[in-house]
Amino acid sequence: MNIKMIALLATILGVSYAAWILFSGPSSAEEKANLITIPAFSQIAQSGEIAYGENCAACHGINGAGTDKGPTFLHAFYKAGHHGDGSFINAAKNGVRAHHWRFGDMPPVEGVTDAEIRWITKYVRELQAANGF
Repeated sequence: MNIKMIALLATILGVSYAAWILFSGPSSAEEKANLITIPAFSQIAQSGEIAYGENCAACHGINGAGTDKGPTFLHAFYKAGHHGDGSFINAAKNGVRAHHWRFGDMPPVEGVTDAEIRWITKYVRELQAANGF
């Protein structure tokens, strides 16, 4: 097996394990959040973590684990290749119609600034990378 094949298999296994943890593992959002790998965040992502807690966590959960009000960000749907950074900005500023999940439409996030949205996006992307997404 060559290096690329091993890397691909490792990525597939990592994503599969993360999906198993999030969807068939612990049932409560808090239990799921505790199983997420938390990286050493960059300075921007640290600011994003604070802004996320203030603007997003109520629906999208601690550490992006999701709740009964909003989906997890640790899912292939939210990878940069499927929902780019602009999708996060658009959703926060304008809201978004439900299209992947059963949670209903997302309203705009009142009071969040453009800078905070960029920080939050950086935080989410670093969480995703640390968890195989």
